[in-house]
Amino acid sequence: MKLQSDNLIQAVENNDLEKVQEILQDSSYPINETNDKGETPLLIATHENYIEVAKLLIEAGADINLQDNIQDSAYLYAGAQGKTEILKYMIEHAEPNQNIVNRYGGNALIPAAEKGHLNNVKLLLLDGKADIDHQNNFGYTALIEAVALTDGSVLYQQIVQELLAHNANKELRDNSGKTALDYAKEMGYTKMIEMLED
Repeated sequence: MKLQSDNLIQAVENNDLEKVQEILQDSSYPINETNDKGETPLLIATHENYIEVAKLLIEAGADINLQDNIQDSAYLYAGAQGKTEILKYMIEHAEPNQNIVNRYGGNALIPAAEKGHLNNVKLLLLDGKADIDHQNNFGYTALIEAVALTDGSVLYQQIVQELLAHNANKELRDNSGKTALDYAKEMGYTKMIEMLED
């Protein structure tokens, strides 16, 4: 029995676990079909943080690296937007392609650091596959963004601490020639200055 008439995207959007399971029983179903934004069912599930649906799709072999029209993949989006459970499941059950970058030329770690997703930062550092010193189109690393684009609060101090504990390169400079320490000094982030000068 063919279930091609059933729309996986629709089932995912409705967070209809049973329907998703039913459709996935047809191994010929195009699991990586896309909507008009280029989003796969898995990317939609990741956007909405539908954890159980996302897990089903990952188990069924959905591609975590396919990018939509704005260059988000399910893996990059989960990293950037704090979808920690989905990210963890991807790392454990799929193969993130570390050569695929977001529209800013960044990997999953850089926006995770900048947006304050400490658990994602820890997860990605523990996994060790995302390049800790990757520089995006602006020359920013995760360390530079965690200082330059944030409020310097305790959360970001913890992120900087994690990055330094995993040997993030403090000497790297962005396109304007500045290091993370330069930004910390400019913004008067005393705790960060201490950590970066240590």
